[in-house]
Amino acid sequence: MAKTRPGKRDVDSYTIRGTNKVVRAGDCVLMRPSESDSAPYVARVEKIEADNRNNVRVRVRWYYRPEEAVGGRRQFHGAKELFLSDHYDVQSAHTIEGKCTVHSFKNYTKLENVGPDDYYCRFEYKPASGAFLPDRVAVYCKCEMPYNPDDLMIQCDECKDWYHPACVDLTIEQAKQLDHFLCSEHGSDEDVKKSHKTPLTNGKAEPKRRRSNPAIPEAVMQERKNTCMYATDLLSIVQGRELVLCLD
Repeated sequence: MAKTRPGKRDVDSYTIRGTNKVVRAGDCVLMRPSESDSAPYVARVEKIEADNRNNVRVRVRWYYRPEEAVGGRRQFHGAKELFLSDHYDVQSAHTIEGKCTVHSFKNYTKLENVGPDDYYCRFEYKPASGAFLPDRVAVYCKCEMPYNPDDLMIQCDECKDWYHPACVDLTIEQAKQLDHFLCSEHGSDEDVKKSHKTPLTNGKAEPKRRRSNPAIPEAVMQERKNTCMYATDLLSIVQGRELVLCLD
């Protein structure tokens, strides 16, 4: 923990102006951006201190949005994805506009409803070098892209691999109606596009294989089993293919 500066004293908490929301060290907050038409900055409060005039300042660790990092926003980045940076700063507590929650990727996928102040983080980011930790992530589908928790995916009944509907020439609505699915390697073109109007059945999804991997969170074992699933249900599937996050 950072040392308290001369003339400063540690403060346990701070109440956001005009609200009854209390901020403490360890909380994630939304901070006023430099431009009024921009999204609020997101930061984690590391320390709160006040001077002799009761001016309160917070030491924060910034989260970066994908478009703020080297390489920019990519196809696999979810709308609520953030990177925890090693960029620290000291700001006036008056710039705090609200509180938010930055979940782990695993916990984010368990949310039944994602609120406007829910975010997730699966990478740490070093702005000075543009490096990510972890620096690689498992990929899926014919397009060989990592998970985007906003995207629907469908599982082949034979090989248990997962695909984006568009990558197998299906619309989202067609994919939602599938009772079973075979990829092009395990069925004919007619099999790939075959669908039924019967409701999807419930049960448990069986990934092709499960093993630990430093590039993705631990398995989320949910008691759901539809042929159609969102990528958030697939955290434990490792297919031996990885995307290396580099500076290009």
